[in-house]
Amino acid sequence: MDMLAVFTTVATQEQADTLARAAVDARLAACVQTEAIRSTYRWQGAVACEPEVRLLFKTRADRYAALAELLRERHPYELPAIFALPVAEATPEYAAWIDESLG
Repeated sequence: MDMLAVFTTVATQEQADTLARAAVDARLAACVQTEAIRSTYRWQGAVACEPEVRLLFKTRADRYAALAELLRERHPYELPAIFALPVAEATPEYAAWIDESLG
């Protein structure tokens, strides 16, 4: 199976919606889920704790490079977290839907 779960975070739901729509429109993700989270991290020598929106892009490994490029180009952060985790298992029907959605 070559499915990936690709993650990034942004500051607002509007930013998340913009990235999600761009990825789905370009057929780089079959689906994007967003959820409100709170992140604690070190940035420029200080510890910050802020609300963010996490995006989960459902895609295939062969689309990762193009998806990461789209995210880098349109991401509002100076250093966005963009990373992927392999999907170990999925139902055959869902995997087929991913393939169909990506074209």
